[in-house]
Amino acid sequence: MCGIVGYIGKRDAVKVLLNGLQRLEYRGYDSAGLSVIENGTLLTFKRKGKVAELVKLLEKKQINCSVGIAHTRWATHGEPNDINAHPHTDNSNTISIVHNGIIENYHSLKQMLLAKGFHFVSETDTEVLAVLIGYFYDKTQDLEEAIRAALSEVQGTFGVAILSAKEPDKIVAARRGSPMIVGIGEDEYIVASDAAAIIQYTRQVIYLDDNEMVTLNRESYSTKTIDNRLTNSIIHLVDFDLSKIEKGGYEHFMLKEIFEQPQTIRDACRGRLLVDDGNARLGGLLPVFDNLRNVDRFILTACGTSWHAALVGEYLIENLCGIPVEVEYASEFRYRNPIIRKNDIVIAISQSGETADTLAAVQEAKQKGATVLGIVNVVGSSIARATDAGVYIHAGPEIGVASTKAFTSQLVVLSLLSLLLGRMRNLSKLDGIQIARGISELPSKVEQILERADQIKAIAKEFSYSRNFLYLGRGYNFPVALEGALKMKEVTYIHAEGYPSAEMKHGPIALIDENMPVVFIAPKDEIYDKVISNIEEVRSRKGRVIVIATEKDERIKKYAEKVFYIPETLPMLTPILSVIPLQLLAYYIAVELGYNVDQPRNLAKSVTVE
Repeated sequence: MCGIVGYIGKRDAVKVLLNGLQRLEYRGYDSAGLSVIENGTLLTFKRKGKVAELVKLLEKKQINCSVGIAHTRWATHGEPNDINAHPHTDNSNTISIVHNGIIENYHSLKQMLLAKGFHFVSETDTEVLAVLIGYFYDKTQDLEEAIRAALSEVQGTFGVAILSAKEPDKIVAARRGSPMIVGIGEDEYIVASDAAAIIQYTRQVIYLDDNEMVTLNRESYSTKTIDNRLTNSIIHLVDFDLSKIEKGGYEHFMLKEIFEQPQTIRDACRGRLLVDDGNARLGGLLPVFDNLRNVDRFILTACGTSWHAALVGEYLIENLCGIPVEVEYASEFRYRNPIIRKNDIVIAISQSGETADTLAAVQEAKQKGATVLGIVNVVGSSIARATDAGVYIHAGPEIGVASTKAFTSQLVVLSLLSLLLGRMRNLSKLDGIQIARGISELPSKVEQILERADQIKAIAKEFSYSRNFLYLGRGYNFPVALEGALKMKEVTYIHAEGYPSAEMKHGPIALIDENMPVVFIAPKDEIYDKVISNIEEVRSRKGRVIVIATEKDERIKKYAEKVFYIPETLPMLTPILSVIPLQLLAYYIAVELGYNVDQPRNLAKSVTVE
């Protein structure tokens, strides 16, 4: 949630900051603002709405500065408006701060400061932190010391960047539970909440650890813990280029990312799929191979789309490996005192690797002594560094808020993991080869689906009037029904629900009438006839039936108003194919309705707050 960028160097700071905000806008777009220091004076500009509103405000202003901080906001405390927008300043307009996260004890801190005569103009928890730093700064006249003193009083999470007009050649940043990255350029430094704001200027970065603080000067930097102990930060190389975070001729990032899936699936398999051996090689799991051999139970934990991937993972692991699996909402995991035994393995799944609830679940599992693995996309992310071992999905930057390519890459990695675990146990080499071949054929089969995207576009145009959708699937494709419904809700604002097909008659069937589109995922598998019976139940209530079916299935046509065919594959791999037309359906309906597909209302890409 929210995007932070700070710059100190020789360039025009306003241009660098605005460019960074535009790169980070997918992380929050309720309001935007920046603070710079010009000739010893702190200047702050902020506006409600998209970054474009801030750009308009600054167009005619002549500002000469080379240091500043900026923020694009997803609101937590206080409604989106100019006053609540970041940056926030202290009472003397000396300190300016941008902040991601939540200060949980802001109310008690605010009451303490009010009693000392300080005042507040916004509803935010961040302004409380700005005033608190200003309070300590008045005492110490040392920015780093004031920040350390203030942060030691804070309960909650934060990623912050801070300026002082009295120390104009310095930016201080710190983190606890919210990502912060430092880009190391030539006589310049950029601090940001995401590498997307950095890679135009440098690929060398440092990932701050929890409770770590960095001080950036014009010629150097230093890192310490918040309690003032020196740390040794390792410089990493960011391995994606600028083209990965640009639209590349597509109208929206979401459409680009849907069409990137043949390549991202290949990337998830590259160097890992051993077709001739009927096996998979996952080098990131080598440190825990003995644990994998002796595991008694897996617990998969995630949020949102990643939780749906975990549900598919449950089917995969149990069916191929015979190992019990439980799937937990990460947001509930740490609050219910989960029972974790000696040979349990917890797998955390997250696109960003920064999801606050999932990171908290990782910490809870580690506290209870579990082996914890990560399946994440972002190299160097908090979950990747907090887990014992893991697998990157290699989907590349995903800018569209509604996840698409990350979901299918997660499913591919879960399929590879299940293949590996199965071969460790009772899965024969012959069956392993069949599965490995099926996985290797997925990219070309996805390409076949995307070549017929216009068929989905036509269906979307016809059903864009609908105010409700029902998605139904069974077995491996029940989680796909949930994911299809989520995509529809996220980008079209149409109410949609996903259910196992057989559960329809236990309540949802009451909703069905001639205006209700019902999307069935009905591949030709062992429960195909059961799904046909469910379709008949919908037709008898005049529901409008849309079916995702296996190619050459002519029988399905007499039961459905609309049919979209996907190539035949193994039942365990159908979710990777069947979800793609559902992604396209949501996308094209959102476009038909005129919505901002990449930046849906009330949503942001990386949920780094509870």
